[in-house]
Amino acid sequence: MRIITSSAISLARRALPLVAALALAGCAHQPSEVAPAWPARLQQVLPADVLLLGEQHDAAEHQRLQREAVQWLAARGMLAAVVMEMAEQGGSTAGLPTDATEAQAQAALNWQDKAWPWAKYGPVVMAAVGAGTPVLDGNLPRSQMRATMGQAQWDAHLPAPALQRQYTEIRDGHCGLLPESQIAPMARIQIARDASMAQVATSALQPGKTVLLIAGAGHVWRSLGVPTHLGSGVKAQVVVAQAGGEADATHADADLLAPTPALPPRDACAELREQWKAAPRKP
Repeated sequence: MRIITSSAISLARRALPLVAALALAGCAHQPSEVAPAWPARLQQVLPADVLLLGEQHDAAEHQRLQREAVQWLAARGMLAAVVMEMAEQGGSTAGLPTDATEAQAQAALNWQDKAWPWAKYGPVVMAAVGAGTPVLDGNLPRSQMRATMGQAQWDAHLPAPALQRQYTEIRDGHCGLLPESQIAPMARIQIARDASMAQVATSALQPGKTVLLIAGAGHVWRSLGVPTHLGSGVKAQVVVAQAGGEADATHADADLLAPTPALPPRDACAELREQWKAAPRKP
């Protein structure tokens, strides 16, 4: 059995873009005149206890949007914390001085550069550190993933249609390479990751402020991801950055879209197949 890392999955899943229905949902927040520039557009979805910002992992423009969102919220005294999918739960920059070095921040977060290049996400982290806002690791620890695959209780978290949608995303995200017997176990990991990020975000809530959660787009969908694990008393707003192209999901799962230029064409599934062939097999 092999466990594919989150970063490898993201290469193939096309960031799980959203549909035209979702675009309509985004338009509902926009005035008839020219929409304001990012990040001022965040005013359309605030106030919120938790603001979930979904990205396409290989779109550099999306990390820029994240950094600017951190700066914009912090400058207004609105930012309670930043929770990131990109590091395993347990790390935090809380306690670091505002002039902490990047090396100090990486150590505090137990950052794994091979999985999540610091060159991409470091500017987001350091914007928060420089503003005196804690950055919290949100993802499920890798050490727990194998056990999670056998925990059938996660199957009951989502309604049946949403669970089937999760299965489809896992299947398509791995380009049909996963044996069918691994679809449900891999979905359990995905659901448990969402629960982990929700738990960390909830622990960081502050009255009158917003926790910014940064994750892949599939993790922030309202009917499928982290929002399903937040309590009914938590006001969550979802923003999805979308790199060009047309959306292909079927649910209005975001409150706002943040379009960015399309990326150069690539065959992500071909790349994943090559990784699959090169990866050592586990018994």
